[in-house]
Amino acid sequence: QKNHSDNVQLLLRNMQGISNRAARFITVITLVAGGKVFQFEGILNGRIVEVPRGENGFGYDPVFLPDGFSNTLAEMTLEEKNKISHRAKAIEKLTKFISGNPIVDG
Repeated sequence: QKNHSDNVQLLLRNMQGISNRAARFITVITLVAGGKVFQFEGILNGRIVEVPRGENGFGYDPVFLPDGFSNTLAEMTLEEKNKISHRAKAIEKLTKFISGNPIVDG
């Protein structure tokens, strides 16, 4: 059975010798209300580092370095990570939409 560490090692092996290490995490939240579909996207751009760094988080966090930061996601605290995460961005868009649009009660 595969685990996060195995997946990270496979990614790093597959990327050996590749100079363009740009990557992104994307989350899309879909809300269906009143017969309409609304989608809210959050993107976190960054790059894949060559050596895993950090102990926090899960998945690809140890090798994902967000643009504009010097720490991988696994080197950040949960609070720091949640401020910039793709999930947080999508949820923020959903929350703004809902607070500005009293949509259907069922």
